[in-house]
Amino acid sequence: MKVIVTGASGMIGKGVLLECLEHKDITEVLSIGRKTLGMDHPKLKELQHADFSEFDSVANQLKGYDACYHCMGVSAANLDEATYTKMTYDFSMALMRVLYKNNPQMTVTYVSGQGTDSSEKGRSMWARVKGKTENDIIALGFKQAFAYRPGGIIPKKGVEPSSKLYRVLISNLGWLLKLMKTLAPNSIVDTEQIGLSMIHISQRGYSQKVINPKDILALAK
Repeated sequence: MKVIVTGASGMIGKGVLLECLEHKDITEVLSIGRKTLGMDHPKLKELQHADFSEFDSVANQLKGYDACYHCMGVSAANLDEATYTKMTYDFSMALMRVLYKNNPQMTVTYVSGQGTDSSEKGRSMWARVKGKTENDIIALGFKQAFAYRPGGIIPKKGVEPSSKLYRVLISNLGWLLKLMKTLAPNSIVDTEQIGLSMIHISQRGYSQKVINPKDILALAK
């Protein structure tokens, strides 16, 4: 398979990227980002693209891929709804429309989060925006499209959270996540499991569109 990964500078995207580079069934990984990752791997290609509001200018470089693992995202903290919508919904849909035009048979996974509002009508701004993004990506018509809603995430293989707050939490309360994984094994996932589950869902499909922690754990096996 040839796959695209977005958000590889962040915790989830980096974890997914590492699993893709190591997987025997993946022959090429294209990372899309504004800056280089500073990595060297025979499977890795990088597309540095400054303007995420449009991808038509690089459409020719996005042809011939079997899957896109869309892990790009920003925190809603300190952002108004218009800005958050632009960086979450508008950027995602700009990419997805070009990908669908070029690769309608591909599998797409979009990482949103627990609490996402599929009705698009709730009180939580970020949840509404994420819900609309999920809904509209799935509605585009890809062969397969899934909304990923991981809960607590344990970083593996040296991956570090991009959020300063999450880095502090992992450094000081990582033991708590591990304890929760022991006590409630279906509620906590790690970055390896997220990456493997995306690869496997591309190969095998799945019976539902919204992927929760329990589904991630099952798909990772």
